[in-house]
Amino acid sequence: MDKMTGLKEILTMDPKNSFARYGLAMELAGRGETEGALAEFATLLEQNPDYTAGYFMSAQTLAKAGRTPEAITRLRDGIACAARTGNSHAKSEMQSMLDELGG
Repeated sequence: MDKMTGLKEILTMDPKNSFARYGLAMELAGRGETEGALAEFATLLEQNPDYTAGYFMSAQTLAKAGRTPEAITRLRDGIACAARTGNSHAKSEMQSMLDELGG
């Protein structure tokens, strides 16, 4: 069984499993399936708005796809999430990316 099949099975049993949802989004992004990855990131963040890594990795996916304005918005949301959850490391990383993108 490949990784994506396993993650999809977990999500069939537990659709709100944030770790599996994040993993599936990352697998899709790694395979170049940008729209599928972004859909999974959106579901993840809708179900778990405090999943800080989801903001950062979806912003990276958006930036890689040339969707800079959307990436900037996602980073701003992620920075707010990191501040809210006390994740200073993630906040710093996202701020650096935001600065690089001119946001």
